[in-house]
Amino acid sequence: MNQYTQEHARSYYAASANGLAPFPALTDDLVADVCVIGGGFTGVNTAIELAQRGLSVILLEARRIGWGASGRNGGQLIRGIGHDVSGFAKYIGIDGVRYLERAGVESVELVGQRIREHDIECDLRWGFCELANTQAQFAAFKGEQQRLVDAGYAHETRLVGPEQIREQVVNAGVYAGGLVDMGSGHLHPLNLVLGEARVAQTLGVQIFEQSPVLELIHGSTVQVRCASGTVRAGSLVLGCNAHLDELEPKLSGKVLPAGSYIIATEPLAPDVAARLIPQNLALCDQKVGLDYYRLSADRRLLFGGACHYSGRDPADIAAYMRPQMLKVFPQLADVRIDYQWGGKIGITANRFPQVGRLGQQPNVFYAQGYSGHGLNVTHWCAKLLGEAIHAGHSQGFDVFSAVPHMTFPGGPMLRSPLLALGMLWYRLREVLG
Repeated sequence: MNQYTQEHARSYYAASANGLAPFPALTDDLVADVCVIGGGFTGVNTAIELAQRGLSVILLEARRIGWGASGRNGGQLIRGIGHDVSGFAKYIGIDGVRYLERAGVESVELVGQRIREHDIECDLRWGFCELANTQAQFAAFKGEQQRLVDAGYAHETRLVGPEQIREQVVNAGVYAGGLVDMGSGHLHPLNLVLGEARVAQTLGVQIFEQSPVLELIHGSTVQVRCASGTVRAGSLVLGCNAHLDELEPKLSGKVLPAGSYIIATEPLAPDVAARLIPQNLALCDQKVGLDYYRLSADRRLLFGGACHYSGRDPADIAAYMRPQMLKVFPQLADVRIDYQWGGKIGITANRFPQVGRLGQQPNVFYAQGYSGHGLNVTHWCAKLLGEAIHAGHSQGFDVFSAVPHMTFPGGPMLRSPLLALGMLWYRLREVLG
């Protein structure tokens, strides 16, 4: 199945989307305060933030709004930014780390606020559980919960031991316990980004689809050239993430596109779904090649994972993912798979998002590399970009941009194979204990 046509992937999300009416392609020479490249969560929400501050914005998308990871992901809205922000204290200090910890919580609240404020129908449901694959991981959850309590986390959290997890959280016999967090949740990501694009449009943002950028000409006024038109803008935002390719080589080498895959079952009977995931939580385990899954609004199991760094997708995603699902849920052996799809997420070497200005170009901004935390972090980074472009400064923008990022070695041809070898080592360590 071809994942990279000009239209949305043939996913459950596209099949249940709330309106896929296209935006026009760029066919004129236009001028705006800001040009945003990329029609995913980063670009759309940056456009919203800028338009709310009174700036004129043109957004260019090479394919369709939500075509990339924003419209294909697991739909898990989970607190946190990066994987362990405490290690960045040497760059941003203890106060900077505390800011990032707060942002990890407030970014989830920002998404919820946007959905409520604009009445976006995207099946938002609160409740998430981190699943421990080992007793050591479950023991670590106790410390994580205590840190949340000490920080004044406003939402319910609770530890669920191995004796109770099958009845309370997930009917699977492979977990050593879990940490439930009612301040995180799950939703329909494509409907969210489509709804947000409509919000941006009502704010005056001009959105153009099927308008790939062919050339960037930097200067005090940035020129963005497409096949049938050009945008001139005082500032530029690059929000392409895993699909930046070589449009801006200074950034493309800092993010590695990694494949992740999801299958969706046929709708499950109400009693079957209730036994499978009793509280309708989003779920994610702790393996290097993690499993993440949840129920859709029409009671399908959406099961994802199997992150690939090789640059090659499985020929048959359903055949590849179904055995992973059956390891967790052998009781679904006779259940039909209705949808299968994959997509690219942007991975950074330190698993922390990259936000900043481009080198010596003070009017070129970017945000990318969310490393699996994109649903909430994109919205937060969009807020920081809006602040920085409108006001000329942003404390949060400065904190994020102070964290350095390495370029993956090997050049375009060798980056993926080298990282694939590295991840294989970590998986072997996991298997061997």
